[in-house]
Amino acid sequence: MSIWLREKDLAGFSQYMLDKSNEERGHAARMIAYLVDSDEDVVLPTIEAPERSWSSLQSMFDQVYEMERGVTASINRLYGIAEQQGERSASAMLDWFVAEQLQEEAEARFVLKRLRLAGDNSAALLLLDQQFLEGTALAHVKGSGVEP
Repeated sequence: MSIWLREKDLAGFSQYMLDKSNEERGHAARMIAYLVDSDEDVVLPTIEAPERSWSSLQSMFDQVYEMERGVTASINRLYGIAEQQGERSASAMLDWFVAEQLQEEAEARFVLKRLRLAGDNSAALLLLDQQFLEGTALAHVKGSGVEP
């Protein structure tokens, strides 16, 4: 996603998605560390190459939002299993991910709303891109009010 955005000369959006990608790798490392510390076997499945192009910036962020919703659903399933199994440490570890996902969904929803407002207005899109580049685009986005 970051590459596609960079190719479209949307450096701010590109940097935002690159930061999100790095953040997601950190989340995976956090989960792996928990599993290793819990003496569990870690199996990493093969993943397919990501989509490479979108019809518009809004369609890309529609996908981002749906992906975040899917991650939230997966975390909720894991939480349910942990509770059923009486795995208190797993539930405690997943609490962080629950709070994180509230923020992730709030951000994705906010970006989508801004893109819908901007519509086909190039000046509005460039302003949003500049705000991402400056790091101010999401300054007022609130998820749960709790920092993960």
